[in-house]
Amino acid sequence: MSERIAIFGGGAFGTACAVLLAGQGGHAVHLWVRRHDEASEIAALRENRRLLPGVMLPDLVTVTADVAWAARDATLAVLAIPSKFLCEALPPLREHLPPDLPIVSGVKGLEPQKFRRPSEIITDCLGKRPVIALGGPAHAEEFVRRKPTSVVAAGPEPIARRVQDTFSTDRFRVYTNTDLVGVELAGALKNVVGIAAGICDGLEYGDNAKSALLTRAIVEMTRFGEAYGADPATFQGLAGIGDLITTCVSPYGRNRRVGERLGRGESLEQILADMSAVAEGVTTARSIDALARRKGIDMPITREIVAVLFEGKRPEAATDALMLRPSKAEG
Repeated sequence: MSERIAIFGGGAFGTACAVLLAGQGGHAVHLWVRRHDEASEIAALRENRRLLPGVMLPDLVTVTADVAWAARDATLAVLAIPSKFLCEALPPLREHLPPDLPIVSGVKGLEPQKFRRPSEIITDCLGKRPVIALGGPAHAEEFVRRKPTSVVAAGPEPIARRVQDTFSTDRFRVYTNTDLVGVELAGALKNVVGIAAGICDGLEYGDNAKSALLTRAIVEMTRFGEAYGADPATFQGLAGIGDLITTCVSPYGRNRRVGERLGRGESLEQILADMSAVAEGVTTARSIDALARRKGIDMPITREIVAVLFEGKRPEAATDALMLRPSKAEG
């Protein structure tokens, strides 16, 4: 079945989804870009030269800064907006999106103020409607160039299967999962760990340290997810271990790059000033830390990342704090 898809967000992920859905899936796509000048440039060049240079937009993609035009006659909507901008971006969409229009969320993170998950923000801003979270290891720079990629579509089963059918190609495999909470939390938590992995790289700690970090991080992520109603099995799948590995080892990982530069002694302010894209883990770390404290969840890795990011703690001191914790059984 051919869909008419509105994609809101003209970053790397939104643009890559447009190429995937139109060029490989044969669906008509309206790609909404917030700034008029950027929308005009992408439309004229048929390329998002700043974020995905060399990737041409298929003929079935229309680029616009007009919300009403993007949403017109849509049968499916995709949100590719950073979590910290979601609250301000959604209200203008409400009058243009029918209440039964399914939303596919590619947003990974938590709202900084109220700590809401993306699907909760979507429901609060757009009203109750079907929401599917797209999770897993899916760097735009790779899947847009047809490098084999597997993800998970999480939410109500009939809609998740529809999203599975819509997004699936011979190089983009989609699994379904009913654990919306777990997939969203995994997508937020892994970004924080990505910063920690980058610090390991910046301090040149080597493979032993990073392997231990990832292993203990999965324990921490699962512990947090269970406390907030997620299925622990989700963290062993694509949205958990899968996305975590990619985030922590890939050269494309923005959160890992932030951590690497912190490990080399640069300030957070300078790092963020240099970045053209959002590193979700920076704002998400505080949210996760606050939610963990609220329920008394032991999150030592997250706590140390928050201390490095916002409390002036040196990365080496954070390492000492983790390595010198009281001895215990694994688990």
